[in-house]
Amino acid sequence: MLRILSLSLLSVCTFIACNSNSTNNADTASTNDSPKDINKDWHTYSNADSVKATHLFLDISVNFDEKKITGSAKWELQHLKQSNSVVFDTKDLTIDSILLDDGTQAKFTLGKDDEILGSALRVTIKPINKSLTIYYKTGDNPIALQWLSPAQTFGKKSPFLYTQSESIYARSWIPCQDGPGIRYTYNARVQVPKGLLALMSAENPQKKSDDGIYNFKMDKPIPAYLMALAVGDIGFSAVGPNTGVYAEPAILPKARKELEDLDTLVHKAEALYGPYRWGRYDVMVLPSGFPIGGMENPKLTFCTPTILAGDKSLVNLISHELAHNWSGNLVTNATWNDFWLNEGFTVYFERRITEAQYGKDYVDMLWELGYQDMEAAVNDLGAKSKDTWLKLDLKGRDPDVGLTDVAYEKGAAFLYLIENIVGRENMDKFLRGYFDSHAFKTINTEDFIVYLYDNLLKQNSDWQAKINIDDWVYGPGIPANCPRAGNARFKATEAQSAAFLNGKPASQLNTKDWSTFEWMHFLRSMPKDLSSDKMKDLDNAFHFTHTKNSEIADLWFLQSIRSKYEPAYPAMKDFLLVTGRQKFLEPLYKAMKETPDGLQMAKEIYQKSRPNYHPLAQKTIDEILK
Repeated sequence: MLRILSLSLLSVCTFIACNSNSTNNADTASTNDSPKDINKDWHTYSNADSVKATHLFLDISVNFDEKKITGSAKWELQHLKQSNSVVFDTKDLTIDSILLDDGTQAKFTLGKDDEILGSALRVTIKPINKSLTIYYKTGDNPIALQWLSPAQTFGKKSPFLYTQSESIYARSWIPCQDGPGIRYTYNARVQVPKGLLALMSAENPQKKSDDGIYNFKMDKPIPAYLMALAVGDIGFSAVGPNTGVYAEPAILPKARKELEDLDTLVHKAEALYGPYRWGRYDVMVLPSGFPIGGMENPKLTFCTPTILAGDKSLVNLISHELAHNWSGNLVTNATWNDFWLNEGFTVYFERRITEAQYGKDYVDMLWELGYQDMEAAVNDLGAKSKDTWLKLDLKGRDPDVGLTDVAYEKGAAFLYLIENIVGRENMDKFLRGYFDSHAFKTINTEDFIVYLYDNLLKQNSDWQAKINIDDWVYGPGIPANCPRAGNARFKATEAQSAAFLNGKPASQLNTKDWSTFEWMHFLRSMPKDLSSDKMKDLDNAFHFTHTKNSEIADLWFLQSIRSKYEPAYPAMKDFLLVTGRQKFLEPLYKAMKETPDGLQMAKEIYQKSRPNYHPLAQKTIDEILK
């Protein structure tokens, strides 16, 4: 990849103005690295720069017996350039037929299946064709969908289905132009078994229909990765006039209590960077197999039940997903190479919300834990690896390769540095203007740098020199000027950690009023080979083996594997059986496989647990355990 930022900012501006183009036909794109390739989306076959799908009418039926979605996708088309075809992305879809708006059957071809990208659906059209309807059904193993039996739900009575479309998995349940730089509006009609509720990333019902038919509307343009569907025995509880919680009835009261501050979070976010533009903000707490912490589907955040600690200590995850409604949903990365523009901004925004709610000393702990996560990611990837750049080069690779803490934490630290240099008032004015001027649009890294220069940095040449954008965006590792937050509370934690390692009994440590983050920092500071006696002392004093806090449990089980603390193993097995969040699964399975006995234990646990994991998590753990 061309390291443009070695040029002057003025040269960069000129270069980008001549070469920006975020949507491309990947099946005809050149494989040569050149300046014109820098902002191609290599993960879509679509030719949206020629014929763009602008509105979707989705009409589908959900069949739990067959584990299939069947129906049609009618796409309205906008002709931008002369072309005799329109190209959609598909993965493991069966295309039955395609009907053009003139009433004729369309000719179409499905390209060769690619393990990462799936197959290109090329439909022959004429300039007069303004829409077409694709009749299709999903395959046997669509990677976006998890079909759950009643036994795999909290209520144990009804089946459940949910989707996870990010990064390029919407194509496994809808034929679409599946690139983050391609936005469209949609309407949907979804038929499900009677007695179940259907929800989407759209205007949603709050109670079940009598006939199992639901109609949805999303009038704001969104990219395909924000398409979402959940179907199950789901209840709703309002929090405020425009906020509420969806969950299975068995956990709805607990979820509602944990998330009772949704209105407060929305107001604090709006006070920072302007109005929330999506109408309602609701949260859906999914069954335990959900593979990630949260997914920022517009109007309806999907989240993991692992945040239900009972004390609101893990609700900062909701602040993150809420922040995505500005950084990501409102202003979207043009390609997955620009992923940091979604996640780095969102982590920064999340921490500003958290600071407004709980204070600076509290959020400083999150900044420090984030720095530790960034260090771990850089060590894992390699300090000189291009995968530690903010601007990635994912051509020919699965875009999920880029979903690391580099995008999240290095991206956030870059913005934190800018704030420290230009001042918070200037930073907030800049970000408010950025969100307003790019609302419902996409942007790539190079265009953001131009905007940053034009709207902030050109005011002061010293700011430019102190920030050194090139090191951050097109340089590896952690830049020398990376900021560190104050850590007064962690220093107190470290004092207790040192005292314990020097012989002080765990029961005599001063841990009163510690937050989840202090406990995390304490456990991270323990040596990998902590003795069994020390482990037992900690467990007797703090009952880590049976904690209900998922973040603490995961770190404790990791320490137990490394220290061979067998009393924790039964609880760890139970944890892995019901927890599908990859953030927790990956380190535990990786640690177990480091020894022959551990590998055997990991395989035994996984054999029982695998059916409860989402296909994305199955794919990851399959690779870890070979």
